[in-house]
Amino acid sequence: MAYKYIAKAWKRPKDTYVRELMWQRLIEWRRQPAIVRIEKPTRLDRARKLGYKAKQGFVVVRVRVRRGGLSRPRPRSGRRPKRMGVAKLKVAKSLRLIAEEKAARKFPNLEVLNSYWVWEDGRYKWFEVIMVDPHHPAIKADKNINWICRGVHRGRVFRGLTSAGKKMRGLRHKGRGAEKVRPSRRAARKRGKKKKK
Repeated sequence: MAYKYIAKAWKRPKDTYVRELMWQRLIEWRRQPAIVRIEKPTRLDRARKLGYKAKQGFVVVRVRVRRGGLSRPRPRSGRRPKRMGVAKLKVAKSLRLIAEEKAARKFPNLEVLNSYWVWEDGRYKWFEVIMVDPHHPAIKADKNINWICRGVHRGRVFRGLTSAGKKMRGLRHKGRGAEKVRPSRRAARKRGKKKKK
């Protein structure tokens, strides 16, 4: 792999030069909008592994997502504490999937290919989303990526077809225990994913 030294540095970023570099970058990133199109990936090794190519038709977007769990306002009418529905709520989607959906809404003419974590602080997480223009001639001519030009892949991020979406749907598991997640949880009467206690 040509970018082995980058991958090695990002393996443990807080013990390498990456920490100091990102500390400086975050000062600028916090002032920027939540969704920013960038010229080239911050983690070139990770982007290339996930399908990025430095050619026309590929777009990289950095998305900022707020950290923390789901909180709801406390009901005004009477309930016992168990039924308040305020504490211990979990969001079904991961922050990475939320970042992908934000990018897809900002750029409706592009399709999400994949995404990866870049950095985080106490308040936010940053992800970079690799997007592809399915109407671009360079993409249509590339036999390795032109599968995304087919109409069946339209809006794939909103249908749980990206890597983050498949993880949310429980499709990473195979064999015993995964019978109720395929073809979908809805088809199996939502008995697929067991709730953690």
